[in-house]
Amino acid sequence: MELHGRVWKFGDNIDTDLIIPARYLNVFDPLELAKHCMEDINPAFAQEIQPGDIIVAGKNFGCGSSREHAPLALKAAGVSAIIAPSFARIFYRNAFNIGLPIFEFPPATEKIRTGDEIVINMATGVITNLTQNEQYQTTLIPPFMQEIISAGGLINHIQKNKRKGK
Repeated sequence: MELHGRVWKFGDNIDTDLIIPARYLNVFDPLELAKHCMEDINPAFAQEIQPGDIIVAGKNFGCGSSREHAPLALKAAGVSAIIAPSFARIFYRNAFNIGLPIFEFPPATEKIRTGDEIVINMATGVITNLTQNEQYQTTLIPPFMQEIISAGGLINHIQKNKRKGK
């Protein structure tokens, strides 16, 4: 599976309140959350993002609360993947639980620029930067976690396996 999109770049320590401001935490509809995604850091983000676009961020992306609202809002907004040197532990797990692939790549913010067009090969972990004509190797997502992503998240994965009698 390949993910192909345009890059949106953010810095270090983007917390869950920047991803989806706390004033929207009473909203449970993912599409409504998506309308407010990143609005305090980039007010145009929710209106300009295209399905498949990819976030490249600095270290400790998704720090803050343990709410699933943050990765859910990003996925509903159309983000197909996030690349960063490191992620907050609970955000990392929540992203996979909802089927949003994230990739650890320490030099992400040095190598990839806002607006670059990139392709991520999920099977190999290779990022191809079409804009800069470069390739980078990310930390590979383990096969069982790739299965969760392919199923659309942990709940779908469990239901799929239950139907198969696993």
